[in-house]
Amino acid sequence: MSVQAIKILHLDSNHPLLWQQLEDAGFQNEEDFTSTKEEVEAKIHNYHGIVIRSRFKIDKTFLNKAANLQFIARVGAGLESIDCDYATSKGINLIAAPEGNRNAVGEHTLGMLLSLMNKLNRADKLVREGKWIREGNRGYELENKTVGIIGYGNMGKSFAKKLRGFDVEVMCYDIQQNVGDENATQVSLEELQEKSDVLSLHIPWTPETDKMVNANFITSFAKPFWFLNTSRGNNVVTADVVTALKSGKILGAGLDVLEYEKLSFENLFINSDKPDAFQYLLDSENVLLTPHIAGWTFESHQKLAQTIVDKIISLYK
Repeated sequence: MSVQAIKILHLDSNHPLLWQQLEDAGFQNEEDFTSTKEEVEAKIHNYHGIVIRSRFKIDKTFLNKAANLQFIARVGAGLESIDCDYATSKGINLIAAPEGNRNAVGEHTLGMLLSLMNKLNRADKLVREGKWIREGNRGYELENKTVGIIGYGNMGKSFAKKLRGFDVEVMCYDIQQNVGDENATQVSLEELQEKSDVLSLHIPWTPETDKMVNANFITSFAKPFWFLNTSRGNNVVTADVVTALKSGKILGAGLDVLEYEKLSFENLFINSDKPDAFQYLLDSENVLLTPHIAGWTFESHQKLAQTIVDKIISLYK
């Protein structure tokens, strides 16, 4: 099939270069940012490709109606909103762009860690309140600490690279073998839990990682540690993290993601209730919260789009 015959439905807005470069390459672009999932399902058979961020889940019902679909391109790092196994069984190519925002995530993670250890948010808040408190804002140095990274793909490697300027030991744990490099030594989970002063999650949300960071997991660490999560909120049991913060087992937490997020990542709560654990996070001075923006920079906005364009075009070369 020639490129000129390929019809692509864009279901979310993205950087304009994505649309423009696909058009320049000869693809037919159409957009629909407002229809319901059911309305899109009624016409999806007319399209050969879709470009989506996280508007709704691409499930078996959707895929069964997408009789002519050749690819699904998600402008983001993960594919958890797609039934990947079923899509693959139907011969549909799956495209994501973890390369596009890995640098942003690495920088954001490092920024969170330094802010937590040096109490920057607390100190700034107190100064603005007219309170010049030095001893109460004494921080910790990253030097000579051991940083444990769980998940050593694009994001984990980016964070490890950012740590090269610090005198720290960096270890990584991953289900894949032989992923360690000059920036991190691959170790067992047990060794990572024994030695880490800092834990940073860079893993997808899968059945294996769902609620992975729970009470049992946390108590398996030999030392109190700083905890960073820029991966997915559902990888963590927030109530268990709060218990560890209260006991001092977790010294501070930098959380860019929360288990209370909706699938779209653009709304906070699945329902209107505010859980007690979340209220504790809001009230804690040793917790840093950001709204799922670790990979959400001006630069990554463009790089994500460019990565998706390049991968779509390469399918038809």
